[in-house]
Amino acid sequence: MAKTTISYWNPLRPENTGKWQPVDGLEGMAEQLTLSIDDETGEYTRLTRFHAGADTVSFGGKSHDYPEEIFIVSGRLYDQAFDLWLEAGHYASRPPGEVHGPFKTEEGCVVHEVSFPNKTGEY
Repeated sequence: MAKTTISYWNPLRPENTGKWQPVDGLEGMAEQLTLSIDDETGEYTRLTRFHAGADTVSFGGKSHDYPEEIFIVSGRLYDQAFDLWLEAGHYASRPPGEVHGPFKTEEGCVVHEVSFPNKTGEY
């Protein structure tokens, strides 16, 4: 099976606000919108939107056993694990097990993420 597809649309437009879902445990701080998913492999592409003032320090950093790629679409996001402010245009290709976060943002941030749960331990 292949990842789901959809014709051109703009998930950042106001009329699509209702399609975003709260990130479990980060309600009020972050929302996510799955753009494409392969139900067989688990591979997905999504946007994560951190609201202005979001701070995930109480949750600590995180890692997972699969690779992912991220691209900062807009705003600014501080990644404590790297002591780095990520701004629009920043890109990372994270190997399995890499710790990232916790995160905070003053102005808000939108992150484009492509994750490969089917490639556990590979890269």
